Order: sequence, then structure tokens, then C-alpha cells
Amino acid sequence: MRATLGHLGLVAALVLTASAMPAQAEERLDRMMAGESWLQGKELDAAIATAEAHPLGSEANPVRVTAPQGQRAYLSRQRCSNGKAPTFFRRGNVGEGPFGNIVDLYIVTCDGAEPAESMVYMDMYHGGFMEKRPLPGFAGSPPPLPAPEKVPEAASNPRG
Repeated sequence: MRATLGHLGLVAALVLTASAMPAQAEERLDRMMAGESWLQGKELDAAIATAEAHPLGSEANPVRVTAPQGQRAYLSRQRCSNGKAPTFFRRGNVGEGPFGNIVDLYIVTCDGAEPAESMVYMDMYHGGFMEKRPLPGFAGSPPPLPAPEKVPEAASNPRG
């Protein structure tokens, strides 16, 4: 709930100042409210290529996801070096990131593992995109559970 309320406060502040914004700022707000990145197309591709020179999750290369739910889903799939799921909380937004969007900072903790605490920067304005790579020092998602076997339909009872 904390993350949701923080984002709602940010949106409320942006909406209150929208009347005083220049057209470009209004367009940026509209795109963010639609869950889209400010940079698009070739500009976004170039910014991603530049960001890739930095560790994933760093301020210069935030994890790209869709919406606050995407942030939490991505972090929930990470596994600490001891194989356990980390705990995390949203510290807040930290301003504009390399893709022109507001970036959030999460504190990720791995009790009894290294790294014990990580600062992870996340950009939730990439509608339809979910980063698949794990953070440095973490493992990716645990393997999915096997699909349940299909039980054949009961054959008709020959006795009956």
C-alpha cells in the first residue's frame, strides 16, 4: 500500500501543477499517466544502448517495467545469493532518469546473503515491457512449477 500511496501523491502533485506547465511538460505527464516512456522509438533505443554500459538497476540504468505492480513483480522474482527471496520497500521517487521518466528507488535486503542491501532504481513507464534479467548479485526467477498432469477423462464403465 505504501508504494501505491506514494505514487498517488506524486500524480496528485503533478496534476495540481499541470495548469502552469509548458506544453512539453503536459505531454510528458500525459505519457506517464498512460504508462508510456517519454522517449520513444530511436531515441529510446539509443538511451537504452547508452544505459546498458551501466549495471542493471543502477541510477544510470534503471530496471524498466510496467506500472508499480511491475516493479513489485520484478523484485519478487529476484533471488538472493542464498536462494531466498529478498525483502524490499520503495524509498520514493528520485527524479528524472535516463529515459526521461520519473524513477523510483527501492531498497532490497537479503538477510544472511550478499549483497546484504542493494539500492535498485526502477522506471515503471515502459508499458508492456518487463525486464527479464536478474539484478547483479541476484539470481533470476525460481523455475516455474511443473504444469499439473492432465487426468484422462474417465473411460465409460464397461460394466455399467
